[in-house]
Amino acid sequence: MSEANCIFCKIVAGEIPAKSVHRENGIMAIEDINPQAPVHLLVFPERHVANIAEHTFKGSADEITSLMETAAALGAKNSGGFRLVVNTGADGGQTVDHLHLHLLGGRHMNWPPG
Repeated sequence: MSEANCIFCKIVAGEIPAKSVHRENGIMAIEDINPQAPVHLLVFPERHVANIAEHTFKGSADEITSLMETAAALGAKNSGGFRLVVNTGADGGQTVDHLHLHLLGGRHMNWPPG
């Protein structure tokens, strides 16, 4: 299922180009076009789901497991340490209504993040 105006759905469909670094088992990862760290990947399900809160009701645990396993493997491959961020809703900083993880790495991550 996809949403007609969703940028990630259009990337999945090949309608918008992106630098893909992973695509397997319904999970895709691309390089962020506005990186906030030396390593900044976006990891997301190919299937459209708006956010993690919606996924809890309409998704499967297997899909979330695959999403996290993919992000962890890419993080380990591309950075000595990394941070995963899931923005949810406008107040949470989500600007694209398609569930995605930001994988940030390649430098020391400060705390607190927000």
